[in-house]
Amino acid sequence: DRFTRPDWSQRTQKTVQLPKPDCTVRPSDCADLDVINTLDGFNTQPRITVPFTGAIDPSSVNSTTVFLVNLGDTLSGKGFGQKVGINQVAWDAAAKILIFESDELLNEHSRYVLVVTTGVRDAQGHPIEAGRFARFQKDWRHGRHDRDDRRRHGNRDNDRDDDRALERYQKSVKDALHSTGTHRRQVAALSLFTTQSTTADLSKIHRQIKRSNPDPASFMIANGGAARAVFPVSSLAGIQFHRQTGTNTFTDSFVPTPALNVIPGAVASIAFGTFTSPDYQNASKVIPATPTLTGTPRALGSNHLLFELFVPSGPKPAGGWPVALFGHGFTDSMYGAPWTVASVFASRGIATMAINVVGHGGGAQGTLNVFTAAGPVVLPAGGRGFDQDGNGVIDSTEGVNAVAPQTIVGSRDGLRQTVVDLMQLVRQIEVGVDVDGDGAADLDKNRIYYSGQSFGGIYGTIFLGVEDGIKAGAPNVPGGSITEVARLGVFRFLTAVALATRQPQLLNLAPTPGVPLPFNLNFNENMPLRDLPTVTSSVPGAAAIQQVLERFEWVQQSGNPVSYASRIRRDPPRGHAAKPVIFQFAKGDVTVPNPTTSAILRAGHLADTATLFRNDLAAAADSNIPKNPHTFLTNIGAPATAPFAVAAQQQIAIFFATHGMTV
Repeated sequence: DRFTRPDWSQRTQKTVQLPKPDCTVRPSDCADLDVINTLDGFNTQPRITVPFTGAIDPSSVNSTTVFLVNLGDTLSGKGFGQKVGINQVAWDAAAKILIFESDELLNEHSRYVLVVTTGVRDAQGHPIEAGRFARFQKDWRHGRHDRDDRRRHGNRDNDRDDDRALERYQKSVKDALHSTGTHRRQVAALSLFTTQSTTADLSKIHRQIKRSNPDPASFMIANGGAARAVFPVSSLAGIQFHRQTGTNTFTDSFVPTPALNVIPGAVASIAFGTFTSPDYQNASKVIPATPTLTGTPRALGSNHLLFELFVPSGPKPAGGWPVALFGHGFTDSMYGAPWTVASVFASRGIATMAINVVGHGGGAQGTLNVFTAAGPVVLPAGGRGFDQDGNGVIDSTEGVNAVAPQTIVGSRDGLRQTVVDLMQLVRQIEVGVDVDGDGAADLDKNRIYYSGQSFGGIYGTIFLGVEDGIKAGAPNVPGGSITEVARLGVFRFLTAVALATRQPQLLNLAPTPGVPLPFNLNFNENMPLRDLPTVTSSVPGAAAIQQVLERFEWVQQSGNPVSYASRIRRDPPRGHAAKPVIFQFAKGDVTVPNPTTSAILRAGHLADTATLFRNDLAAAADSNIPKNPHTFLTNIGAPATAPFAVAAQQQIAIFFATHGMTV
């Protein structure tokens, strides 16, 4: 907290104020710090460094000798006294720096004290000495301050504001000493920091949306608005997706309508409609920071969004069809995964609804050509991508990430805006969705559920943490943070690209010969997984990479599903009920690796809700089953994997059909 300034508009009463390096030498660090210095506190999953004046015995470092103590929520005092251990420990012998991570996600907008005890031993096995901290304690007991110590040593600082800030910090540390549960003689060092607010913006936006009274969704979008875009499945010969893939280029493919026959006859009709959603992102695809206590996020415009709806066969229930919103994955669109689950869901009386994620689905000029028995019908495809980098091409995810100089934001606000759009879609259902044009609502506003795959599980977990209109959820293969998902999995090359494009660049390994860019880029951050022995680091550049990854995660925590996991069931927002959920994931997932899923389960105390698909056993029994099980929910196209996909879909469908009661 020494590197903060008072700010009474924030929940933490402060804003981060980290000093900048020479920006002509390290422009990327300066750009990152410009964003970090808008935050109201430090990372809720911090990677912490502790410098020493000599070598230590790394084996003496554990959660008994180094730990954190919660000094309470800055608004309520909640959590006071909770002790948190450490994990993923590394010792940089050359720099004499100990590096570790908190053993669990810390509470948002809460004060924590880091305690380093004399239980840490030096290389000869002797207790480390308190050094300056011992002098600090002695000075405070005798009424002397560190300011006097600095002046005695000739370091005269005429900045009285800085002197007062230092004295406030010193007093906070002194007060914290009494809350550590450790005798002062056993304390070698203390550091005090306040964690950031992570959920404030989406909670405020949720309240704004709930107070709104939107116009009903419109289905009059076919043939330029001349016809209703509702099509009986029996009348369809196919749907061509004329996807905009560049400024003036399009690529044609066919929407997987055969997937609707997994359970023949289960889906009666497909409808396409539009609604308007508030847009909180600016042109850089960033949601501007607002004070977390007194500020109000402000919509900067609106998005005219397309949704698709799969209506079940059979008589409509009296209150309308129960509906599952389904979120598609990274690089996918609403014309992929949602179609593979709609049939099974419909067989249990559940309608399925989907939208495109920010930056997905191609460009806005794309269209659908619906071939019906009565002739072709054209309607907008609802693409949300655009040529963000100006190269004439619209990639499958282009527009979901923030751009320079705020690249550290990553997909944080693309994820949050997608959650906003889903909250608005819930509100549309609540005011009434009339599919067939008879004036009556066709979807049950009291039975709205959520499921989503991969990226859809990631923003879906956030969505489940903030939206009380959702009554049960089933995220499939989610993980967090995005920084860790990329670092540990098949998207590691994206992390390498981020490191390579920094100034100065941070790659510390040579490129792989014969492999094309960017897949040949390599780095070694030398960071252990959880619960493994301490790593003694001897890899040049690893510590710098760890620091940058820590900053990425810090800035992106408000778009991290781990930050919202506890709000689903353990600690829901005021006025919200705890939600029944199933978290489906698969052993050996290399796209969203298992440690990132378990991070969500730990943070939300959700391990008892998890269903683990043992793909390792399935692949050992049948060589036709892929080793990477990431898409096990939607692999309906191959005989070897279809039974598992349908079984996983049935688990979700039955869970929703029983209002979250039956697993």
